[in-house]
Amino acid sequence: MSTRRETVRQALHRSSGFRSAQDLYATLRADGAKIGLTTVYRALQALTDAGEVDVLMTDEGEAVYRACATPTHHHHLVCRSCGKAVEIEGPAVESWADELAAQHGFVDLTHTLELFGTCSDCAASRSQD
Repeated sequence: MSTRRETVRQALHRSSGFRSAQDLYATLRADGAKIGLTTVYRALQALTDAGEVDVLMTDEGEAVYRACATPTHHHHLVCRSCGKAVEIEGPAVESWADELAAQHGFVDLTHTLELFGTCSDCAASRSQD
């Protein structure tokens, strides 16, 4: 693994939650890393392809990344307020996706699924306002 990719991987492991490439780049530069934004994007893509990094699209359409806590395929519940993400399995989704692909003659299926809502902590703090 390249030194720069390892730098990005370690930064994600030190982070809590999902981070954008630009945010990660700014943190790395502030910490003195000699790395370019394009290199950060390339490293994130390579780490995503290797299954080491989770990537999801926010409600605003921005890709955000975090170190993957689960080595198997999974999905996420994401809080719109605080960004908390919970890794979840979805066997019903997996079966549905496989059946749908087979019905249409598709193979080598991949997919992502993110569910957005409000976590219990944020919901509770809203109700106290």
